[in-house]
Order: sequence, then structure tokens, then C-alpha cells
Amino acid sequence: MLDKYSKIIRITQPFNLGRRRFLRNVSLITLGVVTTIVETLLSGKNKKAIAKLSPKRADTPIKQTRDSITDIWGKRTPYINKWSVRADQRVTAEPERWVQSACVLCSYGCALDIGVREGKIVGVRGREVDRVNQGRLGPKGLHGWVANNSRDRLTKPLIRKNGKLEQASWNEAMNLIVRRSKEIQAKHTSNAIAFYTTGQLFLEEYYTLGVIGKAGLGTPNMDANTRLCTATAAFALRESFGTDGQPGSYADFDTTGTILLVGHNLAQVQTVLWMRILDRRRGENPPKLIVVDPRLTTTAREADIHLAPRVGTNVAVLNGLLNLIIQAGQIDTEYINAHTIGFEQLKQIVSKWVPETVEAVTGVPAERLRAAASILGSSKTLVSTALQGVYQSNQATIAAVQINNLHLIRGLIGRPGCTVFQMNGQPTAQNTRECGAEADLPGFRNRENPQHIAQLARIWNVEEAIIPKKSPPPHALQIFEQAEQGFIKMLWISSTNPAVSLPNIQRMRRILQKEDLFVVVQDAFMTETAQLADVVLPAAIWGEKTGTFTNADRTVHISYQAIKPPGEARADLDIFLDYARRMDFRDKDGAALIKWQTPEQAFEAWKECSRGRPCDYSGVTYAKLTGNSGIQIPCNAKNPQGTPRLYTNGVFNTSADYCQTYGHNIQTGQMIPPSSYRANDPKGKALIKAGDYQPPSEVPDNQYPLMLTTGRVVYHWHTRTKTGRSKELNNAAPDAFVQISQEDAKQYGISKGDKVEVTSRRGKVIAPAQIGDIEPGLVFIPFHYGYWDDSNRMRAANELTLTVIDPVSKQPHLKYAAVRIRKVD
Repeated sequence: MLDKYSKIIRITQPFNLGRRRFLRNVSLITLGVVTTIVETLLSGKNKKAIAKLSPKRADTPIKQTRDSITDIWGKRTPYINKWSVRADQRVTAEPERWVQSACVLCSYGCALDIGVREGKIVGVRGREVDRVNQGRLGPKGLHGWVANNSRDRLTKPLIRKNGKLEQASWNEAMNLIVRRSKEIQAKHTSNAIAFYTTGQLFLEEYYTLGVIGKAGLGTPNMDANTRLCTATAAFALRESFGTDGQPGSYADFDTTGTILLVGHNLAQVQTVLWMRILDRRRGENPPKLIVVDPRLTTTAREADIHLAPRVGTNVAVLNGLLNLIIQAGQIDTEYINAHTIGFEQLKQIVSKWVPETVEAVTGVPAERLRAAASILGSSKTLVSTALQGVYQSNQATIAAVQINNLHLIRGLIGRPGCTVFQMNGQPTAQNTRECGAEADLPGFRNRENPQHIAQLARIWNVEEAIIPKKSPPPHALQIFEQAEQGFIKMLWISSTNPAVSLPNIQRMRRILQKEDLFVVVQDAFMTETAQLADVVLPAAIWGEKTGTFTNADRTVHISYQAIKPPGEARADLDIFLDYARRMDFRDKDGAALIKWQTPEQAFEAWKECSRGRPCDYSGVTYAKLTGNSGIQIPCNAKNPQGTPRLYTNGVFNTSADYCQTYGHNIQTGQMIPPSSYRANDPKGKALIKAGDYQPPSEVPDNQYPLMLTTGRVVYHWHTRTKTGRSKELNNAAPDAFVQISQEDAKQYGISKGDKVEVTSRRGKVIAPAQIGDIEPGLVFIPFHYGYWDDSNRMRAANELTLTVIDPVSKQPHLKYAAVRIRKVD
């Protein structure tokens, strides 16, 4: 038995990452698995225990509608008048009951039911009734649930004692956290306490965390890993339309004549949405498809036109497209005049980006750019999307805003088949942004608007002074920098793994190991980050708790608890509520600040906070969500069944009294003063903001002659904390790889499967080579892979990446870095 678990002790040995990590792993084994095994053997119940710990037998019957590992997108159901139902299912035993939920392994938000037998999850099936997926599920959704049953779940709190993480009671762990919180608060103020959360929790948990941070402690130091994936999405929507919130609906894919995907490998990252597009393209009146991506991905292979620009040149491509459309007169002048501000400046800036100039900067052939512009300029309907290829790249906010501008100058927004998706990357990222669990105020409120501060103070019954108003608030990398400098003394990390996901992770690991930083990690697994903590709190995950969450087209789903969490693991909501109770947070009348105890009570409290704001949930109830399809917000008395599209009347959320932000100069990042914005109040008109191209901050040179980019693979999610524990998913993509072109492979003498060392100015990675489907001079490495599962070499892509950030969204530039490569034995 011990041999099965001895590999966990070896996880960090090759990297010599310090006292805290190695001793922690030894302690985990000694106090966790080994203790359980020894106690059970002594009790005489070893046969049952061994059966419980053993992997499922190979002959266990598996029922599935398809093998989603080899048949990722399934059989086509061509679109004819409507998108038909297709029920996907995978179970390893016959469920005794089914429990309503939705998938949390991408931002598309597929509704599903969880199959339960003998207190364990045994499978999932798609919910045919739901508007989002109509029964379909992707490979992660069909397989990722096995992580709930993983034997290496955290089941007891851990506290660092004498350099080792040792098991503790919940009372001991929470008392320590509260004692340190109060000590730090008394000595350094709440400004020395920070929270770094996720896009993986439930709405009710985010709102509770937001109230704790902003009205209990009054700390401005709150951010989330959404800063890494969707910060630019939020800022682009605000800069153009006044507030966050996706304008359209997934149903717009069913009627549009053209689809534009910019930096969005949709086939890999949102497989069910890709099924929807493929079914459209195999049905009547198929839409044209234009893909902007430097690699020849599965998505790009399907395109009618594939534009493959050099990494970091998105703005030049988009300005070139806008210029061609404007010069051809393919704009809606009436809509521009009635509903927008700023067109003339856009026209002036993009005018120099003629196709030949674009080709010289980006490598996109002039004729191919003209062909793409012809389609985009003539189509009567258009759906555009953007994702990490925009958000994590050079000039992220400018590029994303230019996609918004394309829709505004053509008047293609707010009606069927016409919208832009500044797509989310995570399943509940929209709720992180809505509920104030990160830098922003709840309800898309404006921290520079005194009326909005007063609203929150009234809702929470607190003094206005405690609500953080610093603008801009600290962003994720700033929080870690302040910890590095000693200003932040306590960092509470929930459901995210910054020791792998942040850029330049060698630096991040050093920060997390600082002796004067008290680190709390709240997670379900012993991640690379949890290994560096002072306190580890075992958290329940999806399927083990109840809550709601909202996908990328504003559809709210409910997820009911299907099974109990393992051991002493607790729901994140219960952990936050316990902390609030022990800290004794009070409102200004002396009553408890947090007045709810259950998920539904938390949801009802959030509804009041959202009332009257763009993300209005006041008409949604748990009962309404139960048994039915998800509901699109805003949902209120005016729109009791939800709202498919925003801005249908051409009135946007830009009014000075209502907007979420007064905006930025998107070229420099300089904030626009409230007085200036109010003096030129847009009063509901969309803002067309122009920006010119500037080269990336790091480009290839003689020492580092190639450009790195990073991304996802279809079988994994983030740092594989869940998907890496599925045998099928992990076998399909077991390791990182280095993708290079045929030309570069020949130049460096590299064959498929050879080990390749990739080195940047910050670190190095070694992984096997994959060759082809990428432009010469470009190197691709997926970012999912870290070290928790016994890698014997450096393989995390973020060993190589930059800490440069976008001047507006403050999102890190994870998509480019200058590197060199060599073949190694």
C-alpha cells in the first residue's frame, strides 16, 4: 500500500523549491493516507478499506452515448429551423437518483444531471430541457466528475507547525486564521489583508466573500484568477457599453450569417458551443466563419478564411479590417449618428492601416485581409467572439474594443444574430465580477460614484467609510507585489492555483514562501499552492454543495448538492460564514453583518443588491430554476422570464449616473476623471474608442530568436486539478508538449517526441516535441501542466512568461515571450 502513495513524497524533490513545500508533502503522507491505512489495518477492517481505496475494476460497466475522448464533438445534427436535442450521458453504474446541476469545466455552462449511487457520483447526463446545450456535453463534462471521488481529496484542515503541515481541527484552524487576522488588522490595518479567489465558486459564495472583504474588513485587496482570463472582457464591455454584461445570447449563433472568432480556439475550449456552430454549418444557410489565430487549430481548419497574424499584432489586423469596411462605405451611418460617440477619431486612426501595411506588420496576406473584410462588411448579421488570444496578448483592451467597434459601426448589435461575446474563460467568472469578490463593487457599481457607494452602505447597513473606494483598486499582480514588499501580511487563496497559473511562477513561489506572509489556502486538493500554505482548509466542490452560477450569455443555473463532501471538507460558503461569525462582523446597528446561513438565503440577499442594476436577479428564485431551463438575466418584474439581448433599443449603460466606470484612455491606461466624463455625459450612447498598434514589450532577438505562446488543450481545465484525476482525460493528454513548425524542427534537428528545452529570460521548460500546424518562428506550450502529479522535470509554461500587464485591464501578457529552443537528451 505504501508504495502506491510514495510518489507523492517525491513531487518536489527535483526542484528544490524550499523547506516549506518538501516538508509539507512528507507531512501530508504521514498524517493523511498512511495514518488512515495503519488505523484501518489495526482495526481488522483492512479488506473493506483496501476495497474502498482500490481503483475501480476495469470490468465495471460504463454506459455512454459516445466515446467523447475519440469523438469529441459527436454526431452532427444539422440545423434545420432549430437546434435539435441530443442527450449525452456517461455513467459507470446505474444511478439510484439524478440531481440537477450544470457543468463547471468551461464558461459555456451546460446543464446536466448528476447520477448518484450509494452516496457517490457515478455519472452525468445532459439536460435536454435547457436552452444552453439541449442535452449535449463535452469530454470534460462527461469525465471531469470523477475528481469528486478521488482518493487524494483534502479531508481535514492542516496547520504548519515547525515547518510541517499537520492535521488540525476546524476549530483550531479557524481560530488561528481569526487570531492572525485581528493581529494584522490591529497592527497594520485591513489594508494588509488580501483575498485571491477564483472563477469556480458559486454566486452565493462570491457575494458572501465580497461583503466580508468590502464591508467587514474594508480591504481594497481583493482579486481573482479572473484577472488572468476575463479581466479584459469586462473592461472592453465597460469601455464601449458602460458596464459589464454580455450583450447577446447563444441563440444568436443559430441565426447569424457570419461568425468571427478572434484569438478564440472555440473547438478546444467550449466544445458544446462548437457543436452548435458545426451543426449550423452542416445545415441550411450555413454561416461564414472567419478565424484569427496564429496556429492552424481545429477551429481554424473549419474556417472559410483563416487569418494567422504574428503573435501580438491583433490591433493591426483589426484596424486593417475596420479601415477596409469604412473605406467601402459598409457602415450604418444612421446608427452611428444616433447611438454612438467617437466614430471620426476611429476613422482617422485606422485610415493608415491599408492591407499592405497590415501584411508588413502582421504577416497576414493583403488579399486574405480584403476577403475577410468583404464578408464582415457585407453580412447582414454578425456574431463575434474573443478569448485569451486577445485578452492575454499585446494591447488586449484596445484589440477587444475594436471588435466592439466593428459591431457598432455596422449597427449589428441588440437584434437576433447580431452580437459580440467578450467571452468568459471560467464557468462562474461572471459571478466573480458581479458579486464584488474581486476588485469591483457588487452589482457593476462605480466606486467613483458617491451614489453607488451610498446604495451599498444602505443595503449592507454599514457606514460608507468602510467601503473601499481606492481607484483603481489593486490588481492580482499588484497584490502579490505588495506581499513581496512586505505590505500585505495575510493572503487568503480560494480555489485557485497561482503557483502554476500566474506568470513568472518562480517569483510567485518565492513570494508564497515568505516568512512574514501568512498564507491560507482553501481547496479540495493538495495543489502546488496548498503545499506552500500556513493553513489549508479542505473545501467541498461542485456536486457536494448547493448554489447558482451564471454563464457567458447571462444564463443562471442552479446546482444542487448531490453527495456529501469527503471527510471534514466544508462548502466554501460555510467556511466564509464561519470566518464572519468568528470575526464578529457587525453592521452599524450592532446586528450581524452577514444575515444569511444557507445558500438560498444568500441568493435572496444578493437579489436585493442586484436590483435595478444591469445584472438584476430580483425575478429569479431557486424554485424558478428547479426542473427548468436556466434563465437569462436581467430577470425582474419587467422581464420575469429573463432577457435574451441587451441594448435592443440602442440605449447603452453609459449614462454618468448609471455606468460602472468613467473609462480610460485605452492607449495609455490613464483614467478619465469623473468631472470630464460628466461634462461629456454620453447619456446612453455607446463609446467608439480607437487605439493604434504598438509592438509587444518583448520580441525575438539574436539571443531568444523565437516567440512563445501558450494555451489550452481540449481534455484539460486550468492546472488539471480536476481533469488530471480522470484516467480517460489524462491518458488523452498526459503531458505538456512543445509545438513547433516543420521549418523550425528541421533547422534545430528536432523530430516528433524529442525532448525540447525552451528557455526564456525567466526560466526554462522541457517537454516532448509536436511538429506542424504552426507558423515558423512560433512555439506553443499548453499551460495546464504543473508538478502535483510527479513530473520529473520543469514543464509549467508559466516558468517562461512575462509579468507585463495591459494598461487598462491589468491582465498579464501570458500569450507571448521571446524564447530559444534546443534538443536535449
